[in-house]
Amino acid sequence: MKIIAVIHGKERSFPDAVINCINNKNIPNVRAELVHVNKVAQGVGVPYSVIIDRISHDVPFYRAYLKNAALNGTAVINNPFWWSADEKFFNNCLATKINVPVPKTVLLPSKDLPTDTAAESFRNLEYPLNWDSIFEEIGFPAYMKPFAGGGWKNVYKIANKQDFFEKYSETGQLVMMLQEEIQFEEYYRCYCIGRKYVRVMPYEPRNPHHLRYQANFAPTPEGLALLEEITLRINNYLGYDLNTVELAVRNGIPYAIDFCNPAPDADINSVGEDNFNWVIEAVSQYAIERAFQQEPGRDNLTWGSYIAKSVTKQKLH
Repeated sequence: MKIIAVIHGKERSFPDAVINCINNKNIPNVRAELVHVNKVAQGVGVPYSVIIDRISHDVPFYRAYLKNAALNGTAVINNPFWWSADEKFFNNCLATKINVPVPKTVLLPSKDLPTDTAAESFRNLEYPLNWDSIFEEIGFPAYMKPFAGGGWKNVYKIANKQDFFEKYSETGQLVMMLQEEIQFEEYYRCYCIGRKYVRVMPYEPRNPHHLRYQANFAPTPEGLALLEEITLRINNYLGYDLNTVELAVRNGIPYAIDFCNPAPDADINSVGEDNFNWVIEAVSQYAIERAFQQEPGRDNLTWGSYIAKSVTKQKLH
């Protein structure tokens, strides 16, 4: 029996809908259900062929559970090892190497010293930083946000130098990045499932949250093809099974703004019924495909082109 399971937190519409969609297909020897965690013993597998992860980024216990499950052959969507190592600043760095336009971005050390460190811990850091050079590189207005993401939390719009230092002083131990503002004409949020199914959704981030998927623009056929190609290129390099890519279009050029969303919003009340139905069907279809590809006891995780090419280079040397 191939069991596809969902592990999740507060959200309800997405997990229930995926489980129902898979079970309603009535595929022989395939069943979907919620993950049930009881005893987690080292090196012992779980009864699931596939687990769709929607919560482990917030619950370290679940992250450790999923790594152990993956070690024993469960296909986890998304790869919990890569997701543990990944963050938004690295993704931007990678984008510069694969010809994806991104806003100019600079990494900033935390304003306050991390717990259990002292000034001597930062002997290699020149301080004060060359702030004038940083501001000249990025320009104003700009955005400051956590380098590892956080669901729109601790995101600041920066008007000028004084505004920067006032807001930077509020960030505590967060490692931040300062990013050029892209003044866009159009903005799209693109679902990507299995690095092959893409849903381009007009998105207006300046609207209230419940109205962001109601936008008064749409891509041309050529623009749509470009948005899909960039979305696939990013996800094939990162190796995400489930992700969203946000693209801001300025002067006809799509800039990747945010593309580290391995547990993206999929609530019917925010994405809308049509988008929701597409996501449920695509995720269900992909999870079923992974269940039949799964080989018990082996590595059934997805590793993107960035990792795969690095491993190949090591072997060649």
